[in-house]
Amino acid sequence: MAAQAAAAAQAAAAQAAQAEAAESWYLALLGFAEHFRTSSPPKIRLCVHCLQAVFPFKPPQRIEARTHLQLGSVLYHHTKNSEQARSHLEKAWLISQQVSFSYVKFEAASLLSELYCQENSVDAAKPLLRKAIQISQQTPYWHCRLLFQLAQLHTLEKDLVSACDLLGVGAEYARVVGSEYTRALFLLSKGMLLLMERKLQEVHPLLTLCGQIVENWQGNPIQKESLRVFFLVLQVTHYLDAGQVKSVKPCLKQLQQCIQTISTLHDDEILPSNPADLFHWLPKEHMCVLVYLVTVMHSMQAGYLEKAQKYTDKALMQLEKLKMLDCSPILSSFQVILLEHIIMCRLVTGHKATALQEVGSQRCQTGNWELTNHTLGLYCVSVNCMDNAEAQFTTALRLTNHQELWAFIVTNLASVYIREGNRHQEVVGDIDVAFAEALQLGPAGLWPQHEGCHHHERRGQTLGVSF
Repeated sequence: MAAQAAAAAQAAAAQAAQAEAAESWYLALLGFAEHFRTSSPPKIRLCVHCLQAVFPFKPPQRIEARTHLQLGSVLYHHTKNSEQARSHLEKAWLISQQVSFSYVKFEAASLLSELYCQENSVDAAKPLLRKAIQISQQTPYWHCRLLFQLAQLHTLEKDLVSACDLLGVGAEYARVVGSEYTRALFLLSKGMLLLMERKLQEVHPLLTLCGQIVENWQGNPIQKESLRVFFLVLQVTHYLDAGQVKSVKPCLKQLQQCIQTISTLHDDEILPSNPADLFHWLPKEHMCVLVYLVTVMHSMQAGYLEKAQKYTDKALMQLEKLKMLDCSPILSSFQVILLEHIIMCRLVTGHKATALQEVGSQRCQTGNWELTNHTLGLYCVSVNCMDNAEAQFTTALRLTNHQELWAFIVTNLASVYIREGNRHQEVVGDIDVAFAEALQLGPAGLWPQHEGCHHHERRGQTLGVSF
């Protein structure tokens, strides 16, 4: 018996030593990989080599799954080798389901669906996300994040009904797990989509409920103020869309005060106790630019053109600073919308040469010829060059496949025919077509890509906000 016990002890010691050695080589390779990834500049090839060196050791399935995820993530974010990235992410997804490794499983599903969408394989992304959502109900953070992701995918496909349904499911789930903060994010996101669909009767009670949730929620001050900004932006947009310019003023004043409050708050590094609260709508620097943008929209509708120019200049200056450090697509969208407004403002105030220079700037920022042709058409109308205006609008119509822009261009082309005075049939035809299109379209959203569902890293930059 003693001999058997001694042999068992020796075997256990040998197994422990082997496990310790295995852990040592894995940690060493992982440390080298992270060192190369975070080098300046990053040494991605060496990082990939270190991670690939894990597999010949035949590691346990949990390490294998995590390594496939790490390789897939590095290849996806830092290279153009989408085929290898997809292969590693698919393996991470499959293996992690076998060993019930939640973090790897849901991170792999999220990244893999993004990759599928980039490759125009939306039909592969949606069932993957649905399955991940189905099996993630016991992990609140991932369940909410995947619901946001699928809702955003439906939004980009213009399937707003499905997106609203998912956001409603998310709001109810957040309520059940005790996260009023994330419940408000789901409901406000749904309100934004309802505004895009022009379902105004549903928007009003939803915004009322959101207002109550935001006021009653007690939590991180920056998160609370960001919810209030989201809520007020939707209210202001709702009023502007309805043409109620005077009704906007109280909400707009609150919005400006709110963003000034946020600019004085310091980021709190303490993580929320509820995992479902680990979301942030927008970085406060982005919110600042958005508030400037909404103020410009109001000033243009109210006829305060000097004020519109002043706020546009402030917003563009802030954007230039941010874009040196942040390449987020939403910043480019903000810049394009601001340029569109300032160009219209220059045309109305008679600064036509400046407007023409900014049309060129718009082309450089967007790479969008049809938008530039349309803006040039408006410029030609302002200087009474109707033949040139017609040519620009016609070119823009030929290039665009965007329904809202198409209807807008047709309407402006009809105005050119009216000014020429002898093209009645063409005017009637264009207006009939534009009206038919308008019946099928909702208003454009504040931004083309819904950014409210991502968890952003906190930033320590100082905001210069003044109204």
